[in-house]
Amino acid sequence: MRTDDKLDQMEERPTDRARPPQMTRTRLYLFGGTLAVYAAIVVGVLTTSWLVTFDWQVMFFRPYKQWPEIHAFLDYFVVLGQRGPTAVAVAAWLGWRCWRQRNLHPLLVLGASLLLLNITVGAAKLGMSRLGPHYATTVGANEMGLGGDIFPSGHTANAVVTWGVLAYLATTPLRRRTLSVIAALGALGVGMTTVYLGTHWVSDVLLGWAAGLLVLLTMPWLEPGITWVEDRLMGILLRLWLRTRPDSLRGPLPVGAMAPGVSRQRVAPDGEVLVRETIGAGTGGRIGATRAPEGWPHHPPRPHTSRSERSPVTPVGSRRPPHADRAPRSAPLSPTSGRGRNGTG
Repeated sequence: MRTDDKLDQMEERPTDRARPPQMTRTRLYLFGGTLAVYAAIVVGVLTTSWLVTFDWQVMFFRPYKQWPEIHAFLDYFVVLGQRGPTAVAVAAWLGWRCWRQRNLHPLLVLGASLLLLNITVGAAKLGMSRLGPHYATTVGANEMGLGGDIFPSGHTANAVVTWGVLAYLATTPLRRRTLSVIAALGALGVGMTTVYLGTHWVSDVLLGWAAGLLVLLTMPWLEPGITWVEDRLMGILLRLWLRTRPDSLRGPLPVGAMAPGVSRQRVAPDGEVLVRETIGAGTGGRIGATRAPEGWPHHPPRPHTSRSERSPVTPVGSRRPPHADRAPRSAPLSPTSGRGRNGTG
């Protein structure tokens, strides 16, 4: 495929990009409810409520000793919540979508969601500094402020956000619902796996689910900023493409794509100039391009005068159409010759 065809596809190809979800009233209610649950879990752990007691009961139960036959499988399954592998896998898929749609929106949404997740979850981990079950020091204590970093569960929150972004970017309602169910089941499985392995308390997992859901529900508020960044990046990429591949141009460029005063031309193998493009310094970066269809020679414009300015021309010869049965006359007939021919003279 030629480079000019690729540029046309970049500008003209219809995309399957769906309209981003809006911050509707239902989404606002979900955001408010999830935020209340998040605050209730934090307060319950800080006050060493029944939630902390339940954490210790599950820890003493030691699920990994109750069902050791699934331990090997869950060691691999929990990778679905690990930030590095999941981010690479989802970024590869969304990168292919970016190439297919000729825009950067999917990758920018993933980047913005992971950035927000790392900031919020990381700040909560460092702020509460809770120790995990394997490092607990006092039975029945909430283990807060002791230098740990497991509250909320990063694996759980990352599973909610990373796989939830695929549902967020779905192009049809059916795909969005299907991917939402799959992402929810995956995040549920990752959270319960961390409890089984003994790396997190139950309350850590509950707060991780709430933290990840809050990030997904916040994404519509970030869409204007994502669109602004996407427009700037696409403009930079387009300028770089046009500077490195000037022979891929077809038609006039957008304003500001190239510097004023730059001239480009395409020459045929026989030396004939097929395309010439020039950006005038006083046109604000606009291109005045003269083009001919592919393979046609380009002819420079010639002077043209209006009809009123042309000098009149007297026609030469007779305007009457010739007749096959009439002999041409070399001299006009006299009146007498006409009467003799008719028998009247």
